[in-house]
Amino acid sequence: MSDGHGSTPETPSGWATEQPPPYGAPQASPWTAPGPQQDAPQGTAQQGPSPQAHPPYPQQPYSQQPPPGYAPQGYAPPGYGPMPHPPALRPGIIPLRPLGLGDILDGTIKLVRSNPKAVLGLSAVAALLATIPVAVGQAFSFDSMRASLDSSTPVETSGLYGSLVAQYSGLFVSMAISFVVVTLLTGVLTRILGRAVFGGTMTAGEAWRLTRGRVPALFGVVALMAVIMLVPLLVLGGVVAAMIVSGATESSGGQAALVAVTLVALVLYLGYALVFKTWFAFAAPAVVLEGRGPIDAMRRSWHLVTGDFWRVLGILLLTSVIVVFVAGILEVPFSLIGSLFGLLGEGAGAAIAAAVLIVVGGTLGAMLTYPFEAGVAGLLYADRRMRSEAFDLVLQTAAIEQQRQGWVHASADELWHPSNSASSASSANSPGSATSPGSASSTSSAGS
Repeated sequence: MSDGHGSTPETPSGWATEQPPPYGAPQASPWTAPGPQQDAPQGTAQQGPSPQAHPPYPQQPYSQQPPPGYAPQGYAPPGYGPMPHPPALRPGIIPLRPLGLGDILDGTIKLVRSNPKAVLGLSAVAALLATIPVAVGQAFSFDSMRASLDSSTPVETSGLYGSLVAQYSGLFVSMAISFVVVTLLTGVLTRILGRAVFGGTMTAGEAWRLTRGRVPALFGVVALMAVIMLVPLLVLGGVVAAMIVSGATESSGGQAALVAVTLVALVLYLGYALVFKTWFAFAAPAVVLEGRGPIDAMRRSWHLVTGDFWRVLGILLLTSVIVVFVAGILEVPFSLIGSLFGLLGEGAGAAIAAAVLIVVGGTLGAMLTYPFEAGVAGLLYADRRMRSEAFDLVLQTAAIEQQRQGWVHASADELWHPSNSASSASSANSPGSATSPGSASSTSSAGS
């Protein structure tokens, strides 16, 4: 029965009477009262449709309300609260969606745990190369430092100056080696990371074989970054030298001015270095995974960072704090014991023991911190591509296909080429585009 205002009942044939012609059902039987059902007096029969009967082909107005029981995706009916979104596909170390800070840090740890031999082995070699100059410089300085602590022995200015030169020369050499080694290590570890995103593994030999062709481009990035970082220091050195030559530092006021200029310049240089390190943080991944040249890779990094500079800078700063803290925990005990050996002991044996302990501590610290920095940079690179190029759709499609096949093919490395991004694919398939849909894969194969 109908209440005279809502929809009429369905006919035996199953057609709804509210549909317009010619799809509606035949008119209701004259023996059916369309109004509210009422109990007729006993003995009284219905003589036909009531005066409020529907027109021959009634049609209900369109309603904005969803049908009963309907709920849009991600929501539950009233009283049940929002439904959780389905989890993102995660075949490897990260979920294939834009990443948060926790995803980046967790993915970096999973990178080390999923490929411990390759990651830690390469990092140990890099750390050893960067730590040896520091240990050698400190070993040479222990004799002069031990003489300065002995009150019965007169301190020679030349010997103390030579000690400082040996110590800081080893430190500067170590920083230069570390800069080069970390850049190369970032490139190699980025290749391992590119496979680990899909759940695949890679040996150190395979990673080096796939990366060694990109080493000249990586050295080009190192050279350009060195120029960018050294030019302000050379300018500062020229200013200080000019002040000294001109005699402006002979008076106490001139010396105070020199100290003030140096401190302000160093603070400004720290900000300068952080800014440019952030802009070019993705140059090494672009060289290795996208097959770009040095200048093109730095331009690519600048483009990816644009629009999210402060977030990238904050994550890199947090990573540096974590790295310094972890490295300090591992290095300080060995450095203290080595320093005690070098200061309290005598002869070449004490110096060698001190140098070995310093090398062990520095290698242990850097062996864990180098891959952490490289992993964060690589995952930030992947995150920026997901956010700016919808690259997560490409990764999801490839991961589903690889799960269907049951293994991670080496061709997954080619997916990182920029021609495989969703934005490139959509522009290639758009009308009037000169690039055919199949050219992306061919370009990818050529660029990898």
